[in-house]
Amino acid sequence: MDALERGDLPGLRQVPKADLHVHAIMGGCRTFIRDRTGHDVVPLEGVLASMDGMHAWNERYLRPVFKPPAGVQDLPYEATFAQCRRDGVVRIDMGVDVQTMTLRSEKPAAAVWRWLKDIHLREAPMVDWLPQLGADRKARIENILRWLDPFLELGVFRTFDVYGDELARPIDDFLPVYRRLKSAGLILKCHVGEWGTADDVFRAVELLELDEVQHGIAASESPRVMRFLADAGVRLNICPTSNLKLGRVKRIEDHPIRRLYDAGVRVTVNSDDPLMFGSDLSEEFLLLYRAGVMSATELDSIRREGMT
Repeated sequence: MDALERGDLPGLRQVPKADLHVHAIMGGCRTFIRDRTGHDVVPLEGVLASMDGMHAWNERYLRPVFKPPAGVQDLPYEATFAQCRRDGVVRIDMGVDVQTMTLRSEKPAAAVWRWLKDIHLREAPMVDWLPQLGADRKARIENILRWLDPFLELGVFRTFDVYGDELARPIDDFLPVYRRLKSAGLILKCHVGEWGTADDVFRAVELLELDEVQHGIAASESPRVMRFLADAGVRLNICPTSNLKLGRVKRIEDHPIRRLYDAGVRVTVNSDDPLMFGSDLSEEFLLLYRAGVMSATELDSIRREGMT
């Protein structure tokens, strides 16, 4: 709280934090990547007019760094754990895309796990890592189920998330996937309510029995849905700068995290894609404080929520 009130960014980076919504491919430390590769990943400027702008940015700045290899390289995960060290992140939910790991990697699931665990122990053993399995919303359901099985058999992955184009297909299609994962005991998440509606959030949480929602800010449009989330104890893992840069929020001063928090919904603050959006987790907290969205006391409460 003192660091927020003083605007002390280095001090904020010393405070333990959790990042529960971050993607490894764009979650890395910019200076770590520049020192390792010589490539400077320049953050996105302005607000994207469409998702085509995101693809263009990826092609220009990420492809030269993360060229598809004849396997899967260490760098994205090394850089993300390096970002944890730099920014005081002591808990992170991050993992593997089951399609990418199955189709691009020559490693079987057990070898993928050993490889990831080795990177974790080498780069950031002090970080409580929640290994995540993920799938793109456009992937065929039967394929997702097939790709998941070898990873689930290991019994080491703790969370699951579906991401990508939120409007690509009905959420109902994923019911067999989430039933399989619930029986395996994973924490269930889904990207929803970033581009869709409050009813989309309600439907996804109710049908898939979600524990957490990635983004979910559209829920703020409906008092009924906010009451539902608050009563159910479902947590929304929110990424303020991402919402701003993708045009989902026009001004940070009006960010819906305020309404969600006031309605009793559990919320956390997260980074999403630090490489693309140019904002790490400490900067996200400072942004909300400086904009008058949340008080220092409230932000510290949100920080502690992420640690539970």
